[in-house]
Formats: sequence, structure tokens, C-alpha cells
Amino acid sequence: MVSLRLQKRLAANIFKCGKAKVWMDPNETIHISMANSRMNMRKLIKDGFILKRPSKLHSRLRAREAMEARRKGRHSGNGKRKGTKEARSPSKLLWMRRIRVLRRLLRRYRDAGKIDSHVHREVYMKAKGNEFKNKRVLMEYVHKLKDERKISRAFQDQFLAIKEKKKKKV
Repeated sequence: MVSLRLQKRLAANIFKCGKAKVWMDPNETIHISMANSRMNMRKLIKDGFILKRPSKLHSRLRAREAMEARRKGRHSGNGKRKGTKEARSPSKLLWMRRIRVLRRLLRRYRDAGKIDSHVHREVYMKAKGNEFKNKRVLMEYVHKLKDERKISRAFQDQFLAIKEKKKKKV
């Protein structure tokens, strides 16, 4: 058996891979052993006597399946949890997310002219005081407040109209 250590090293260098990745045609060992320069090695590579083995696959199938199961809520019971409830999803972070959503909605309402600055201030402070658990509840509250104000304004206008009529009579 002819030693092909030099040839293997040169081929690995040309392929820019490890020596284990280099395959040499066992039927052409004598022909390969004659090559002692990079130029000769390149010629043998071109002729197909020396090849680079394909890299081994590392399948992600099982990983994908596990991730899919976790998305469905599997494998997340008490036994799988390392941190406390607070460490896994801090209540402060949840609060920050919620309050930002509520304040953004209030800002949009005010800018669009749906609510005036007085209503904005009132609802803003209520949101700060944890009165609304989500956006829907806040929207319902604002609509209810607007309706109440409209009704009270209508009553006030009626009252003023009656007052004016009485003044005219006298």
C-alpha cells in the first residue's frame, strides 16, 4: 500500500477542508501517489480522481416537531419551568405593554378630536390607576362617557331653552 499522506494533505488544503473529507479513488492509488505538487493535485481533482466528500446533514426535523408542539403548549408544565412566574414574564413588563397600548389609544383619540383634553386627562389618570384591563374596556368607557356627556348637554340645552321661554313670558 502506497502512502498518500502528502497528497491527502495537499488535497485538503486545496479543498479548504479537513483530511477526513478528502476521498481518493482506490483504483488510482499509484497514479495519485505520483502527484507531489499542488498543480498535479489540481489536475487529479479536475479529472475526478480526488473528490471532497459532502458535509454530513444535521436534520432539524425533530427540533421543528418539538417547536411545533411547544407552540401548541406542550412540554411547558411545572417540571419544565426553571424560573419563577415573575422571572418568566415579569408583571412590570405586562403592565408596561398594557399601559402603552392604552396611552397610545388615548393619544390617537385626542389628536383625532374624538375626545377633548379634559376627558383625555380623566381617562389617562384612570388608566394609570389600573381601572382598564385592556383596550376594549377603555374604548367602551370612552364611548359611554361621550354618550353621557351628550345626554347631559341635551338636558342642559333643554333647561336653558325653557328658562329663556320663561324669561320672554315675563
